[in-house]
Amino acid sequence: MSDFGNSTDIAWYVAHTYSGYENKVRDNILKILENRPEMKEKILEVQVPTITRIEKQDGVEVEVEEKVYPSYVLVKMMMTDETWHVIRNIRGVTGFVGPGARPVPLTEAEIASIGIEEVKPELSFREGDSVRVKSGPLAGYLGVVDSITEDLKTVKVITSIFNRETTIELPSSDIEPVIK
Repeated sequence: MSDFGNSTDIAWYVAHTYSGYENKVRDNILKILENRPEMKEKILEVQVPTITRIEKQDGVEVEVEEKVYPSYVLVKMMMTDETWHVIRNIRGVTGFVGPGARPVPLTEAEIASIGIEEVKPELSFREGDSVRVKSGPLAGYLGVVDSITEDLKTVKVITSIFNRETTIELPSSDIEPVIK
């Protein structure tokens, strides 16, 4: 038995499966969610990441779906004794990825690199704040944030270049707030 308690933290976990069982495991988790509606609050999403590539078979181009991480199923869930037990006891699951029997959630960097979920950056500035460009050809320039895109990845900054007010568009990671 595990000792996860009843945490309310939701994170992505990786379940290891027998080879070729990834889709069966995903489908079984989805069936459990259908039959036990109370689990939908604890197990939110299940994915088997795949890519589609073109392959020639008998001289004909055919789309082939290939698993990105064979023998693994990604589960966004609240890790509790109950959810651990439900996932762990599905036929084809050998365990969770982590030391011993202790599952380790994926980090934000891992989630972003896998591409299973878009991670919005946390910004330490907002529209109207004074900022400094910290990298690129305009490094060191000061300006004021004019607008921020909805995904928080791009920022328009009004700055002075050759004594002219100019709006530049930069990745949000290239600017930092000016501490007053």
